[in-house]
Amino acid sequence: MKNAVDIVKLNKIYRNGFRALENINLSIKKGDFFAFLGPNGAGKSTVIGIMSSLVRITSGKVSVFGKDIQDNPDFAKRNIGLVPQEYNLNQFIPIQEIMINVAGYFGINKHDAKYRASELFHQLGIWEKRFDTPRELSGGMKRRLMIARALIHKPKILILDEPTAGVDTELRLTMWDFFQEINNNGVTIILTTHYLEEAERLCKNLAIIHKGSIIQNSSMDEVYNLRKEHTYIIKTANIINQKLNINEFSHKLIDAHTIEVTVDNNISITQIIEKLKYLNVNVINIISKRNRLEELFMELTKEETIA
Repeated sequence: MKNAVDIVKLNKIYRNGFRALENINLSIKKGDFFAFLGPNGAGKSTVIGIMSSLVRITSGKVSVFGKDIQDNPDFAKRNIGLVPQEYNLNQFIPIQEIMINVAGYFGINKHDAKYRASELFHQLGIWEKRFDTPRELSGGMKRRLMIARALIHKPKILILDEPTAGVDTELRLTMWDFFQEINNNGVTIILTTHYLEEAERLCKNLAIIHKGSIIQNSSMDEVYNLRKEHTYIIKTANIINQKLNINEFSHKLIDAHTIEVTVDNNISITQIIEKLKYLNVNVINIISKRNRLEELFMELTKEETIA
């Protein structure tokens, strides 16, 4: 079975000499929900731009379902839907007309486009706004419109570039459910996000890019096994006014009722609580300082920077 995307020795050098990508190799399986992560300026947007035919390749090869995008640009465009990070909507046309116009680029007639738009608007909760223009919509509704627009031609690959940036928690959860539903229906999804809990919640596999190079490419399960330590923030009932005598794990006092502890992954939360109880510290709450993926991300990019 052909992969949804294959990237081989991809390089991008801009006219000013800046090397945005250096020998990128990446494969994304058909039907995957793939996280593509990295700090600002790492090269994520360049890779996405190349995949969606918005940025030219300097050297290397990108294939979509086995077909080179440079030799078969129309095939790639028909099979990819892109939700960009920035709003790029015509502010003065009713959103139903926007959908019909975009569908026309893919040879979809007006009748079928209206039906497809209706279907997507109902799914995304913006049906009642179909005669409004984008300037009349809230930020969250504009984001949902951009998702609908990317799906109007039923692409087999959906690229989501920071899809939930700036939306409230309730809408974010609703969008997560929608993304999972279309992924379960066979659409390959490539997600870039700064909300690492989003990647942890949704994605099966991931790649981390830093300074134009891939520094991690694996399944989520493999990523979690790389973490050797975990950090917790612990709230206590009683006041702590002195350094605790703990040899089993490192810790520091944040305030009179808060301790930060860092432990090996083989030490459980129960063991932490029991040790503190032995020292007459009563725990009332314990939370992760960061999710596991965020800790690994920071560790990997820090190592790469030092190297």
